[in-house]
Amino acid sequence: MAHEIIAATNAVVVLDVALPGIVWGWIITMNMWAKSIGTGIIFLTFFLLKKYPKETGFIRFPAVMVSIVTIHLFLFFTVIDLHQMFRFWHIFFHPHMTSAITIGAWMATGFVGLLLGMAYAIYMKKDEALYDRLLGYTVLLAVPVTLYTAGLMAQSTARELWQMPTESAQMILAALIAGTATMLLLGGNKFSNTIKKDLGIILGLSAAAAFILYMAELIFGPMKAEEVAAVLEYIKGGEYTIMFWIGQVLAFIVPMILVWVSIKKESYYLLKIAAVSALIGLWISKHVWLVIPQLLNMS
Repeated sequence: MAHEIIAATNAVVVLDVALPGIVWGWIITMNMWAKSIGTGIIFLTFFLLKKYPKETGFIRFPAVMVSIVTIHLFLFFTVIDLHQMFRFWHIFFHPHMTSAITIGAWMATGFVGLLLGMAYAIYMKKDEALYDRLLGYTVLLAVPVTLYTAGLMAQSTARELWQMPTESAQMILAALIAGTATMLLLGGNKFSNTIKKDLGIILGLSAAAAFILYMAELIFGPMKAEEVAAVLEYIKGGEYTIMFWIGQVLAFIVPMILVWVSIKKESYYLLKIAAVSALIGLWISKHVWLVIPQLLNMS
């Protein structure tokens, strides 16, 4: 039963209390992880085709297929998390452009359309020139697609840990880490040592930058707000301490060390291990960072 009607908006308030427990769980973690792979592989495809067009032409079809699959996983987990999932079409026919999820849905739809166009160009028409033209537009759209989740998190009220500038940087770095790791696994031994070295450097530098951001939040975040200090206690000595550090080690520290060893010895067989470690650790790191702010009661 409605207990209040707001005259200014004619909105009927049926529930006006805080939701207990974790609302965004592993489904949203899968959402972000799959999106990072789907957009990141496009970034790396563009980079390789521009720098090494003759040596990396074979990646065109497998790269776009990986992106199509992972972006549809991202969309699947987005839809099933909606409380009224069978009304998701309202986003397109009754859009509210003040919502990050609405803007993200429109951009992701355009992104998928371009991916399908790329797949058609390379598989059906065998037209590399058309593929490359579409790739340029796809890269441009991949940036806001991978950033929109940061906007969605930043719109969450009373979640001081999720700030738009920091989360935007983390989303881009996650896409670079996931995209590079996937590309290393996708290309395998078909890549020359020079290409492997470039991919290793991108992976190592992205991991280092992401690790620095996490550590900066861990050290300086409590100085910003009491809520952040309370939330980070779950990491500093609480139930998520072990999980957090496992994620940090696998996602960032192990890849940095393996990249450094590979470049120093000029032997790049360790990069595949670094890639697998980065993908596993990225999921864990994203999950911890998503869950811990929701453990703090807001009322």
